[in-house]
Amino acid sequence: MISFFICLLILIASYFTYGKLVDKTFGPDDRETPAVAINDGVDYVVMPAWKMFLVQLLNIAGLGPIFGALQGALWGPVVFLWITFGTVFAGGVHDYFSGMLSERNEGKSIAEVTGIYLGHTMQQIMRFFSVILLIMVGTVFAVGPAGLIVELLVKRGVSGTFASTTVWLAIIFAYYFIATFISIDKIIGRIYPIFGICLIIMAIGVAIGLPLNGYHTPELWSHFYNMHPAGTPIWSFMFITVACGAVSGFHATQSPLMARCLKSEKQGRFVFYGAMVAEGIIALIWASAGCSLYKVTGGLNVGLATALQAGQSAAIYDVCIKTMGSAGVILAMIGVVVCPITSGDTAFRSARLTLSDWIGISQKRAVDRLKLCIPCFAVGGFLGFGQSFGLFSYQVIWRYFSFSNQALAMLTLWCGASFLARERKNFWIAAVPAAFMSAVTSTYFVMAPECLGLIPSLANNTMVAYPVGIIFAVFCLTLFMRHVRRIKRENGAVQSA
Repeated sequence: MISFFICLLILIASYFTYGKLVDKTFGPDDRETPAVAINDGVDYVVMPAWKMFLVQLLNIAGLGPIFGALQGALWGPVVFLWITFGTVFAGGVHDYFSGMLSERNEGKSIAEVTGIYLGHTMQQIMRFFSVILLIMVGTVFAVGPAGLIVELLVKRGVSGTFASTTVWLAIIFAYYFIATFISIDKIIGRIYPIFGICLIIMAIGVAIGLPLNGYHTPELWSHFYNMHPAGTPIWSFMFITVACGAVSGFHATQSPLMARCLKSEKQGRFVFYGAMVAEGIIALIWASAGCSLYKVTGGLNVGLATALQAGQSAAIYDVCIKTMGSAGVILAMIGVVVCPITSGDTAFRSARLTLSDWIGISQKRAVDRLKLCIPCFAVGGFLGFGQSFGLFSYQVIWRYFSFSNQALAMLTLWCGASFLARERKNFWIAAVPAAFMSAVTSTYFVMAPECLGLIPSLANNTMVAYPVGIIFAVFCLTLFMRHVRRIKRENGAVQSA
């Protein structure tokens, strides 16, 4: 487990080193925050830093760093590198700037912030991506928990009405509607910190349970190759599959929720970068479990692939049983069920706020909140119950979510780089990961089966997709440098005047 512990130490140390550098580059000060200036008692509410950290962690976690990490473990221990360095240099930067730029701009949603720094066209793209992504996330994080609850009940011998995925899906959607509609401090601010602690305890239980039960995590240096049973290329499928836990555009839609609750800008590193590091650690633990628990055949993770074929509910339940036994599985399953639910409701809440910023409808009055909640849940319900009745595949929804998610992360990082360029600061800390994610998303788009890979000649065709990815990343970086030069000319003109 030496590889695992090295990666774990890097993640912990990054908060005190690179996270501090990112924070210093941004330059938090003592200006009045939106939570203090606006304070509408609904979305703008001052909360303590420790509570915001736990709420932020729950908001961004969901099934992503658990199921995504297990899926990423199909490629073997090489996924440790993406989780670790993705979190430090991309995910932490992404989450910090999405939160702090929102805070600097009256707590606006990420789509509106993008419009400020990248222009109207990017604003419109981000509005579309954000709303679609949020509703998809809310749906995925309703269907997933419903399946997990039923899995737990069936294992315990429960049958009948309450062993139905459809029933639990209806219950979860009803809760989502209430949590999306009422003030953020009524449910989210009060009980989410407790669930955050459960999530952390669950991850610790899995981590400790691996060696105590005789499971050995394979070392990175002895398994530095593609272990995926289907031979799926590492680049860029692994970087899309493992989003939460490395870098995730969904987080950019969640960070403004806590940006509206900061009492001081100086809380930003703890709340945003810190929560991302915590999520990276959770993802690392679950990836380690995926690499450790299942039989490797012919150098490939065939055992893990077989476990995942039974569904994410069964796979997660299996990990919990094998690492903690029957005594710890209840706590673990509560954590795994609560995680996505607490991300799902804030996804729909963020969708409401994104639409309110877009359309210009104040959310202080209940009737105005209803105007946006109802259409959001109508679409989410159609997707969710459609999957429940076999009209849609959960895996298909997840794949489209994953690609949209990383495309949103790419745009958010370019937004952060633009802000730093305007402020005459080191924009490379955001521009480099932005260019990297540009290559990731464009490569995936060309060869993925749900994108251009629908064309047989392009499906998994690395000879075409890899060069396209490199060219697109260079193109984006070239456009950005032109943008930087234009900013410098404008700043020079202002100084001359």
